[in-house]
This record gives sequence, C-alpha cells and structure tokens, in this order.
Amino acid sequence: MQWLLRNFIDEVPGVRSVAVVSSDGLPLLSSEPGQAAAAPGEGELPARPSGSRMDLAAVVSGLSSLTDGAARLMDAGRVRQTTVAMDDGMLVVMAVSDGSLLGVHAAADSDIAVVAYHMALFVGRAGHALTPALRGELSRAMERGR
Repeated sequence: MQWLLRNFIDEVPGVRSVAVVSSDGLPLLSSEPGQAAAAPGEGELPARPSGSRMDLAAVVSGLSSLTDGAARLMDAGRVRQTTVAMDDGMLVVMAVSDGSLLGVHAAADSDIAVVAYHMALFVGRAGHALTPALRGELSRAMERGR
C-alpha cells in the first residue's frame, strides 16, 4: 500500500502530504509532511509548520466528524468529499470504503480538479483494501520494520 501512496505523491503536482484514516479515526497510511518531490527547477515544497504525519490524520478525522454531523443536521445524506481552501494550502478529504478517509494537503495553487481526480483513482485502486482490518496488518508490519 505504501507504494500506491508514494505513487500518488509523485504523480500529483503540489501535494504536500497524504493520510488515510480508518473509520474509527486511526491512521492507516500517511506520508511525511513535505515528502513530495519538487518539480524540476523548483525548490522543495515547504514542510508544514510543525508536527508529525499524525497531525494530518487527526485533522482529517476531525473534519470528517464535523461534516458528517452537518450532513445529518441538514438531512443531506453521506459526505463524499470536503474541501478546505486556505491562503497557503488546501485540504481535500474524500470518503473511501467502510468509512475510511483519504486526506490530501496540497499547495494553494494546486489544480483542485487534478488533485480530486487522482484521489478518486487512488480510492478506486486501493479503496477496497483500506479497511480497519488493514490497520492491524500495517501495525504488525511497522513493528517488524523497527
């Protein structure tokens, strides 16, 4: 799964970090902030001001909870995607499977259509496997790698 995440970061211009969060709010996969490679001729993308890759997972989970609550209040059905535009970046959160979420932090000048398209591709390729059951497998694999 990590190679799919790396591919996503390498293929999508402006992506700063990515997190996949399980339906119970725990991180399944994530990249390091600022891990994305800079385009030829450009400097490195600035890393997020502080914190670890767990920060994006926590934000994605919290934002999802907030928008799910808003959707219930408005009797609007399931939330499929949430976008937050900021002065110096954007955050896009997309529902995956079994309540899992894909969150992408990208540069403010990123093309949101390109980011969302690649997110949908990622979900199509990996969504069926991104379930809470995967969390146990990934945890065991990470423990063996230490």
